[in-house]
Amino acid sequence: MSRAKIEISGLSKSFGSKKVLRSLDLDVPEGQSVVVIGGSGTGKSVLLKCVLGLMEPDAGSIRIDGEEMVGASRLTVEQLRRKFGMLFQGAALFDSIPVWENVTFGLLATGRIERRDAREKAVETLARVGLPAETANLFPAELSGGMQKRVGLARAIAAEPEIIFFDEPTTGLDPIMADVINDLIRDCVKELGATALSITHDMASVRKIADRVAMLYDGRIIWEGPVADIENSGNAYVDQFIHGHAHGPIQFGQPARSA
Repeated sequence: MSRAKIEISGLSKSFGSKKVLRSLDLDVPEGQSVVVIGGSGTGKSVLLKCVLGLMEPDAGSIRIDGEEMVGASRLTVEQLRRKFGMLFQGAALFDSIPVWENVTFGLLATGRIERRDAREKAVETLARVGLPAETANLFPAELSGGMQKRVGLARAIAAEPEIIFFDEPTTGLDPIMADVINDLIRDCVKELGATALSITHDMASVRKIADRVAMLYDGRIIWEGPVADIENSGNAYVDQFIHGHAHGPIQFGQPARSA
């Protein structure tokens, strides 16, 4: 396996008496796509926010290319974030500005592009996600859900990031559009040679975009391996989750118990 681009060790986060992450360990190999699966409320979003530096963990280490993020200076965190691209759940576009400004928002905000060049950059990036040039002048409210998600993906890759994060990338999309987005994610990540970390409960996405899969349950990674091995994981929790069975070790409405 290639060296770890992201190294997470002993990561813990609680909210009051509720322990969400419990000394979680996970490595994301350079150039690979790792997808974290797990049910609603298992801590997937908290994990992602900690890695992005949006939430401070209670304990543990998060290293990006060997550089520690936890407890780092604001300048260091901002420098590390320049390696990141992010596709938010629901696309999270800014309604008050046109598509081309949404796509180049990060580049403009950090001074990595001049405003006079931004629209051309946006058009080029939109083409990479299958959207025509005229989309650039539209506003998010004029776009379908699938188009909004493509614009969100364009924004995520506009700066050609080394690491791209995907938060439930197919939420709210019909199965056909979800498959289109999964194909675009896979192709864009491969084209950039980027490392990807995604969270989802959509197994169709997992099978399409993952190189490796990790299952989060009770605040820990309880299974991790190549996506090809997920059907024969030998883990009862994984088997129940990927097949969507109501009966099994994961009991809906009951407190999580350690695997």
